[in-house]
Amino acid sequence: MRIAMIGAGYVGLVSGACLADFGHTVVCIDRDPDKIASLNAGRMPIYEPGLDVLVAENVRQGRLAFRATMRDAVAEADAVFIAVGTPSRRGDGFADLSYVFDAAREIAGSLSGFTVVVTKSTVPVGTGDEVEHIIRETNPEAQFAVASNPEFLREGAAIADFKRPDRIVVGAEEARAEAVMREVYRPLYLNQAPIMVTSRRTAELTKYAANAFLAAKITFINEVADLCEAVGADVQAVARGIGLDNRIGSKFLHAGPGYGGSCFPKDTLALVKTAQDAGTPLRLVETVVAVNDQRKRAMARKVIKACGGSVRG
Repeated sequence: MRIAMIGAGYVGLVSGACLADFGHTVVCIDRDPDKIASLNAGRMPIYEPGLDVLVAENVRQGRLAFRATMRDAVAEADAVFIAVGTPSRRGDGFADLSYVFDAAREIAGSLSGFTVVVTKSTVPVGTGDEVEHIIRETNPEAQFAVASNPEFLREGAAIADFKRPDRIVVGAEEARAEAVMREVYRPLYLNQAPIMVTSRRTAELTKYAANAFLAAKITFINEVADLCEAVGADVQAVARGIGLDNRIGSKFLHAGPGYGGSCFPKDTLALVKTAQDAGTPLRLVETVVAVNDQRKRAMARKVIKACGGSVRG
């Protein structure tokens, strides 16, 4: 299949390289000409183990290319993935979808023949509906369907996660879109990776719910760590004791300074805002966010105290 990947950041580049390695013909598109020049020269804009080798091999085989403009790549594509950033919006914590919507408008003007437009970016519930509306309004004659296909990649293990996933979540409202997405991921049938097909809104919410659950697990063990410190217990032993229960599992039970990174903070905030706007506040997730913020401040105070009361200089 011919695939256009809009966005050559972490998600777009890893996804594009892996899909090319499956045998698809992939063009990764990014507005940053310097990034495209670097990629064409074999220099990766991010570090991910094995990514440089994967990219180089698929470029050599003619399955992967990089461009700064999307018109030709989108016109030739069977599927167009939107993998642009969705940072937290200042002021209310909601996801900033301006990059997603800008991409949708530009895609609309380049569509030719039936094409599936896929939101790969982490987006709030209902984003696919808005993407569909934008494309329909911009190009009323376009033949397309919009699907959701959230990513579940871990930094440092992204290639393995993409090629050997626990599951593939696809949100599609049309049978034609589902058929295209199944063909995109057909090589993973060999790994018996289950494809879970749902509505678009269900797929969008699944990604946020998964990250919020993992954030809650981290926050829980951090609070248990505080209790262990107060009563003289060993938090690592406690974590092992509960993690060996297969209903719970040992992952994300490592006490530390709180969760951070590029996903959990913005995704928990976005889920909180989505729930509030829907009139169904998620009190547990709100508490997770608050406790994690307190945890980070408390850890900072401990560092300052350990440094003699000042970290200046």
